[in-house]
Amino acid sequence: MNKRLYSPARIREIQEKWGFRFQKSLGQNFLIDGNIVRAIADSAEVGEGDVILEIGAGIGTLTEELALRGAKVFCVEIDEHLKPILDETLGEYEGVEIFYKDVLKTDLKKELAARFGDHKIKVVANLPYYVTTPILVHLFDSDLPLKSVHVMVQKEMASRMAAKAGTKAYGSISVFLQMRAEVSVALAVPRTCFMPQPNVDSAVLALTNFKTDHGENLKRAEAVVRAAFSKRRKTVVNALSTYGFDIEKDQILQALAETGIEPNRRAEAITVEEYRILAKNFPKVEKEGD
Repeated sequence: MNKRLYSPARIREIQEKWGFRFQKSLGQNFLIDGNIVRAIADSAEVGEGDVILEIGAGIGTLTEELALRGAKVFCVEIDEHLKPILDETLGEYEGVEIFYKDVLKTDLKKELAARFGDHKIKVVANLPYYVTTPILVHLFDSDLPLKSVHVMVQKEMASRMAAKAGTKAYGSISVFLQMRAEVSVALAVPRTCFMPQPNVDSAVLALTNFKTDHGENLKRAEAVVRAAFSKRRKTVVNALSTYGFDIEKDQILQALAETGIEPNRRAEAITVEEYRILAKNFPKVEKEGD
């Protein structure tokens, strides 16, 4: 076997052979630390027979590790210029398919079901930083049979997504994700582990134990959370009252009282579970789908 793809020398060989140049616009930063590559796969407990959705193959560094562990990998890659490189670096792995398309324009449920039926999916990926949140939202909106999600994101973003109520980092994205799954930071990844080296450190975000509370109540909860955090300096009753919901302030006060939330609390002091309950008590409003 050739040198592993996380070898800087191997990356330079590929660049010289194919005239490849990193595209900053696509967030192309390739891992060059084998310990980190293995640690990502370890954190996701990747093993024989797992079905993996990867987003962004790069030159196949992480893909190679997943394939070596016996997983079947369906990787969505936006950059078709990488095709000849990936044909070379991953061609020997029968369980790997590279699907050249923008993941945000891909019907993931359709594509995965056509290949793997209703098999549980593990998402393992080094995400482009500039579209981290849209990709995560798309994963959930796709209604996939997710078993776990382990994705590389900016360290600051990972901290925000895993933040708990009462902390400075806690915000609407924290609540949105934690309403759907248990969220934690699995691994810190210094910027020195990448080529080219980015300006920020990274972390592997882990989402596990997905919740089953979907549908109308989740949609309503997201609307309530969005409204509460729209005016962080206001009390929750004032933030909800001025957001534009077509309901009276007394109705909001009643919903807060039924939930056990004092109206003078602020959005960042309200827990995920409290938001979940508040959504059930909140009047149905026309602005929920905005």
